[in-house]
Amino acid sequence: MTCRISHTTVDATDAYAQSVWWSRVLDFIEDPDDPNEPGHELCPIMSRDRSQVLLFIAVPDGQKKLKNRLHFDLRPVDGTRDQEVQRLLELGASQAGDFRRTDGRGWITLTDPEGNEFCVLPPDQATSNPIS
Repeated sequence: MTCRISHTTVDATDAYAQSVWWSRVLDFIEDPDDPNEPGHELCPIMSRDRSQVLLFIAVPDGQKKLKNRLHFDLRPVDGTRDQEVQRLLELGASQAGDFRRTDGRGWITLTDPEGNEFCVLPPDQATSNPIS
């Protein structure tokens, strides 16, 4: 017997705003039969093929202000790591750390509008090393 991940849940101060922001980052969509709206406490978004789901849940202000123990590592689909970082900064992300290496490997740590950290890796280079 095994389990599979149904969806990933992210606590948010404003679940709707986070769902909109991450939809733009990941090119995810809402459920057309149940669209997210401002004030909703539960705001799911999904990949266009519906194989991946992120669920943003509103939590009261002041809760969950610790460093997140789980974060997303993103790989650009089109363009370079640095081009993707620039796009995300323009969408409202902030840079938290720079771990790029001179050989082109490494990552840049950003935060979303609510301060959740995530990393941007180089484009997939067909390697088994997840942080190259």
